[in-house]
Amino acid sequence: MEEPHCNVNHMRAALYESFQGPITIQQLPDPKPDPNGVILEVLATGMCRSDWHGWMGHDPDIKLPHVPGHEIAGRVVEVGKFVKLFKVDDRVTLPFVCGCGTCPQCHSGNHQVCDHQSQPGFTHWGSFAELVRIDYADINLVKLPDHIDNVTAASLGCRFITAFRAVVDQGGIKAGETVAVHGCGGVGLSAIMIAKAKGAQVVAIDVNSRTLELAKELGADFCVNSSKTKLVVDAVKDLTVGGVALSIDALGSSETAMNSINSLAKRGKHIQVGLMTGDHRNLAVPMDKILAHELEIKGSHGMQAFRYTEVFKLIEQGLLTPGRLINETINLDQAVEILPRMNTSDHSGILVINSF
Repeated sequence: MEEPHCNVNHMRAALYESFQGPITIQQLPDPKPDPNGVILEVLATGMCRSDWHGWMGHDPDIKLPHVPGHEIAGRVVEVGKFVKLFKVDDRVTLPFVCGCGTCPQCHSGNHQVCDHQSQPGFTHWGSFAELVRIDYADINLVKLPDHIDNVTAASLGCRFITAFRAVVDQGGIKAGETVAVHGCGGVGLSAIMIAKAKGAQVVAIDVNSRTLELAKELGADFCVNSSKTKLVVDAVKDLTVGGVALSIDALGSSETAMNSINSLAKRGKHIQVGLMTGDHRNLAVPMDKILAHELEIKGSHGMQAFRYTEVFKLIEQGLLTPGRLINETINLDQAVEILPRMNTSDHSGILVINSF
């Protein structure tokens, strides 16, 4: 466990001591900030499929016992001595990948692939707790504007910002272009909303008809139910007259990744967002087609804190409404029961814990 300190106070938190084992609510020692970090009171935190991957044992950074959670809206309650930009009572959020600010990647502005990154809920205890430690606060924290509530802010922390970077920064989408989104969970639905805000035409692909109805409500121009339409690539190409400019695998499987690549028009871009684990890690891609059609294959891993400014502006303008993606708010006790079932449960949209 993380080392306790003298005169220990205890926070309520969800903890598992073995991968795929029981998750229990426990009283655990309050964290203390690093000199460059802060402690946040967790006001709301999202539940993500990445948390399920962590509980399954798919992430090598996780050391047991462990507290999950990485999509955070919080209030600063303690500040390390070297922190300059934040103070107690600031209401903040942060990307799930925290940069160190000093490595070559951070110096180039790419904190999302920091050489020494920390990730609450993965590299150290996370936000399924009353308190969470955040490192390198000045680089990673983002002050929340008044027009964004805690639950909405928590829903941004992984899926929405990852989708934003995938569509806007990595995908470079332009108004009038076509986008295919393979998998309409939290990331996929976010990608649909963002692509529509940027003026794109969107094809949504999923196995669940109810999820596709939500995708349509969020702006998808076409929907393909892959449980009923086996030739997904043909369907996408028919709907878009030859393929899409940008295709996103928002689920993370060999099937969805291959469908995404093969849905592209010439000179199109595939963005891999969904985590590829187990037998899906090493995909045999059609390199001949990638070469002949000058396709681009990119990954998208979170987003830098400084890019939140544009997201906040689009929300304030009403062009993005991430609150529509929130399916339900729950308490920490419910989260313990739901997390092990996240890979099979039929939740459309995003779950957020806002009671601890």
